[in-house]
Amino acid sequence: MPEHNRQAVVADLLLLITALVWGFGFVAQRAGMEHVGPFTFNGIRFLLGGICLLPVALATEDRAGQDHHGSVSPLVAGAVAGLVLFCGASLQQVGLLWTTAGKAGFITGLYVIFVPLLGLPFGHKTGAGTWLGALLATAGMYLLSVRAGFVMDRGDLLVLVGAMCWAAHVLVLGYFAPRTNTLQLAVVQFIFCGLLSLAVAMFFEEITWPAVRMAMVPILYGGLGSVGIGYTLQTVAQQWAHPSHAAILLSLEAVFAALGGWWLLGEELSPRGIIGCMLMLVGMIFSQVYPCKGR
Repeated sequence: MPEHNRQAVVADLLLLITALVWGFGFVAQRAGMEHVGPFTFNGIRFLLGGICLLPVALATEDRAGQDHHGSVSPLVAGAVAGLVLFCGASLQQVGLLWTTAGKAGFITGLYVIFVPLLGLPFGHKTGAGTWLGALLATAGMYLLSVRAGFVMDRGDLLVLVGAMCWAAHVLVLGYFAPRTNTLQLAVVQFIFCGLLSLAVAMFFEEITWPAVRMAMVPILYGGLGSVGIGYTLQTVAQQWAHPSHAAILLSLEAVFAALGGWWLLGEELSPRGIIGCMLMLVGMIFSQVYPCKGR
């Protein structure tokens, strides 16, 4: 198999694993906030993920930047990515106070349409399959979340704005990942996001050890799974994946979020919502049948 094709296959597998981990992460995020506030939860889980990955990142050589003209420092790349990550994670986590894990997963998946839109000014070219898939995903979100009178719950709105931040995060990683050490970039962005989250939590939330201890299982999944494994796999995979293509695959987290919410939290989807989920899946298939153009 040619090297380019092999890298594409590996990237797709990594992105699918990331979607699985992230999807069930919505369940952990909902469960964790029964005991701690959203910024406390995010702060601890992102710091935990960054600290666990730190020894591996420190042991790696910065080879990624050696093959690219104008390489970027992992500190700079991580700080920028971490700031965008903080915005997306905060909006999503706060939104989960007023919406279900399944709905949040599907609304977050709307970054499949925001990524190609935001990427146009930067010269990203997107194939017809991705555009059609993104439009179908948008229609699915409408059926899933919008009620009569074109009204959305405040939780859904916050998660929707967060989806725009996730789209920006995909584009930021798409730019920085090939130009710097990906593991070091991942660690810096996790720690940066975690510190920002805890700083906000200190002003607006009450942080107690008994509450943190009761939320420990969801925090561990969020830190070691969603952050340590999920975001790291995303960062590595985006060395080879087109941003719009990556967004489509990552949006499969919506399916896993809905399954996890039904299985573990007893959440239900209406027939209208199920149709919306199916539209999103069809959109993802279109994106695979008609691949993206080059950057």
